[in-house]
Amino acid sequence: MDPEVAALLGTDVGAPDFEDLFGDTGVDQRGQIDAQLGPPGLGSQDDRFTRPSELQGEAQPYFENQGFYKEVLTGEGEISKRVHEMLGQFLNAKESQDRSVYRNKLIPAHWELATAIAGKVGSALPAPKKVLLRFAVLSPTMLSREQRELISRVIPENRSGEPIYYVDEWLEAVLLGRVNASATDETKAAGKNSPPRLNAMLEKTRGRYEAQRSVVHRQAEAMRDTEHGIKAQLKSLERVHTRDDLDRVRMPYDESQKSALSEIANLVRKLSSLNRDLERHTRELESIREQRDELEQKEADSGGMPAVDRKVVVEEMKTVRQMAKICIGRQGNHFPILIKQYFRGGLYDLGCRENVLNAVADVEYYDPGVFLRTFKMQTNRIVPNIVLVPCYGELGVCWEPFERFNRASSRGRLAIPMYPKDLKTAVVAAVGDLRWQVAKEKAQHYWMEEGLTGWYYQWFSDRKMKGDVKDAFIQDYILWIMRESEGTQKLDREVRDIFWRYIPFPQEVKDSLKNRGYVYTELHRKDANRAMSDGY
Repeated sequence: MDPEVAALLGTDVGAPDFEDLFGDTGVDQRGQIDAQLGPPGLGSQDDRFTRPSELQGEAQPYFENQGFYKEVLTGEGEISKRVHEMLGQFLNAKESQDRSVYRNKLIPAHWELATAIAGKVGSALPAPKKVLLRFAVLSPTMLSREQRELISRVIPENRSGEPIYYVDEWLEAVLLGRVNASATDETKAAGKNSPPRLNAMLEKTRGRYEAQRSVVHRQAEAMRDTEHGIKAQLKSLERVHTRDDLDRVRMPYDESQKSALSEIANLVRKLSSLNRDLERHTRELESIREQRDELEQKEADSGGMPAVDRKVVVEEMKTVRQMAKICIGRQGNHFPILIKQYFRGGLYDLGCRENVLNAVADVEYYDPGVFLRTFKMQTNRIVPNIVLVPCYGELGVCWEPFERFNRASSRGRLAIPMYPKDLKTAVVAAVGDLRWQVAKEKAQHYWMEEGLTGWYYQWFSDRKMKGDVKDAFIQDYILWIMRESEGTQKLDREVRDIFWRYIPFPQEVKDSLKNRGYVYTELHRKDANRAMSDGY
């Protein structure tokens, strides 16, 4: 039983073993899926994003409110007065040195204000406060008319159904227990029986149930195939050979029938083994189903409206601030308020939900295996949660590749800056970060020796390169997706070989590249050789 489920249900269990945490040990990286799944977080390998039909919607009346700025600050106590005072000093400063001083004081004050507002999500939060959390708009007068129009036409609701959240939506999801709070070293975890975690554990258990159900389906299909094989071999035994000179007496089996007898014996042994496995997997399925039913009953008893500890949401907002810091980097623009001087992009540069969805879909096209995860011989497509952070970040980041005790079906979480210089680069960087972290976790303490991370680390070390190996990988991943996919050779030859092997393009892209230069022709030839030797 999952330890977190056991804690919620009051059951004592020992520590989970590695197979329960990461059930893809020894599974070929080419593992295929043959069952359709429908739980939150799980999908078949053939599923792909549905691109949005519209990038903009009807203009929302956010900025028609003449008291927008006042409503943002109202009811937030002393911090609202400090923000108002510091904002006035910043905007009215004549000297650049004074302006820089007031700017640095305004940054932490604004985050304190946003954190105070975050603690009130889920209630009837006024639209201006939601706009502050979602877009970092403190005052409409700090934006141009075109920027106000752009923000107001962002589609407010999630029409895609994909797990892409604006900050206010993300905080509300944490508040209601639809997602777990982000793991950090600084923030304290919620109590083990808190209602928000009840909802999150229910979703997790539903995902485990569906994953286990697909394992049972696959095992049953394997048994049916084996039974058909036995029947086919039995048919060959029905051919009776006789001797006319001995009054048509039956003769012994010929060589092909003897071979069929041997094959039947092997298939019977295989069928017996499959049956034992099916019995075991079915017991596990029933156990998970009982856990799911218990959690559903607990949720029903609570009326579906848990009493939420809002401190968890406040801590999550602090985590969002850390996400923003990492997206921006040390040398970036850490000013937390949307202002016309700092964002000069248009519709396609804005990190809204629809643009990010299109960018992620583009990345998945060139890296089809990026969201695939194998659990007990079953490969599922699991799209990570994506938080759209209103900041001037350069690159997106992967905050968690998956949850600690649910590597089988939990979503990871990515943070994407809403006002980057280049949105596609920011998204590709976040997905590349996810690629690296998942591969590293899978290899565990052999990450410097095996698989994608092992080969890349060895190349990195042999070249005596400086800096963080993960950062170097992300930059190369950006080149792989954005340049090499078009036939523009930007990577080191050895890195290209590693990526071609472990982060392969779809076959149609490979076929189009084989005529774009000798290096791609040679890689295509190596693919053919591996396929012939079954060593890919």
